[in-house]
Amino acid sequence: MPKSWRAGCPVGPDRLAVLRLSYWDFDGRPRVGTLIAHRDVAAGLVTVFETLYRERFPIRRLDPVDAFDGSDDASMAADNTSAFNCRRAVAAGAPTWSEHAYGRAIDVNPVENPYLFDRRVLPPAGSDYVDRANRRPGMAVPGGILVTAFAKAGWSWGGEGRSHPDYQHFSTSGK
Repeated sequence: MPKSWRAGCPVGPDRLAVLRLSYWDFDGRPRVGTLIAHRDVAAGLVTVFETLYRERFPIRRLDPVDAFDGSDDASMAADNTSAFNCRRAVAAGAPTWSEHAYGRAIDVNPVENPYLFDRRVLPPAGSDYVDRANRRPGMAVPGGILVTAFAKAGWSWGGEGRSHPDYQHFSTSGK
C-alpha cells in the first residue's frame, strides 16, 4: 500500500486486510480482484461479494487504489471498485478523514454509480448514469441486489436520503 497509506493515516496497515474476491465483469466473465479494507469488516465484505457473485452482479474492476497511484479521481475514472484509501472526505473539507481512510467504506462501479456533489458529477463519465430511473447493469438501486447485499451486512448506502447522493458509496458508519 505504498500509495494509499502513509504515516499519519488514522488506521495502520496492521489493521487492514487484503481480500481476493471473485466477481463477474461486464462481459459475463468470472474474475478475481483485490480489495483492501479494515480487518473488522473483512468477513462481511466477503459475504457481500459472495452474494454479488452468486447473483452475477457485474463489477467493472476490483483493484486497490495503489494501482492508480493512490488517486481517487483516477480510480473512479477507471470505474474501479475500491475500499481503503487514506484520504480526506470530499464533501466535508480538509479536516475530516473519509471513511475510506479507515477501510470502512467501499465505492462500487463509480461510473455507473456517480457521486453528485456541488453541481458536479464524480467521475464525469458518470453523467450518463445520473438518471437513476434508467436502470442498467452495475447500478446501485433501491431494493436491488447491490444495496440489499450491503444492507444485510449492516452497511449503509450513500444513494438515499442525502442532498448530495453518492450512489457508489457504502459504509459501516452511514457517513
